[in-house]
Amino acid sequence: MTTLQETPVVAGGAPEAPGRPADRRRAVRSLRPDRSPAGAVTALAASAVLCAAAGGTVALLTGAPAAQEAYAGLAAGAGALSWSDPAVLGAGLALAAVGACLVALALVPGRTRLVPLETGDPLAVIGLTRPGLRRTLRAAALAVDGVAGARVRLGRRQVEVVVVAEVSGADGADGAERLLRRVGAAVGDRLVELGAVCGDEVVVRLRGRAGR
Repeated sequence: MTTLQETPVVAGGAPEAPGRPADRRRAVRSLRPDRSPAGAVTALAASAVLCAAAGGTVALLTGAPAAQEAYAGLAAGAGALSWSDPAVLGAGLALAAVGACLVALALVPGRTRLVPLETGDPLAVIGLTRPGLRRTLRAAALAVDGVAGARVRLGRRQVEVVVVAEVSGADGADGAERLLRRVGAAVGDRLVELGAVCGDEVVVRLRGRAGR
């Protein structure tokens, strides 16, 4: 029968990669996604409304009957409303909410899909995809003797590595701890080699299969 156990170990944290904090912050800001989709949708909506208003104004000035009838209907409907009517208040609140959302969307920075990599050149900004970094760190963990499988999760404050290995009664807790520390050192060294700005520590967990 196979038994599973999970032993968390903090692998001392990944050593600091060279580079100034200002350069790291600049790299993170540079790789953040822009707001092009939201800006494009807003610009298209504003353009449609303004084009319709301009077309209606030109039609009214030229005396088009259809435009005059439409304008008369709108004027009659708007004239029957007051500022205290629920429809007017609801429309005003909806427009205010949409405007607040657009302002927040423009001010709040987006989450980058790339992990910044530190370089020696302050003018160069390089990023690695999160799936690519996970595969790279997983390969580093699998290169450690005794590891049969590994899974990597990238967090804001730490890099979590879950490894699968055979755990025998002869080795005991000391053998499992040594394995975890070797995995943590391998993953931490790989992070430093890449210069990845990702988390402050490496946490390794062992999911062991009991051996005979």
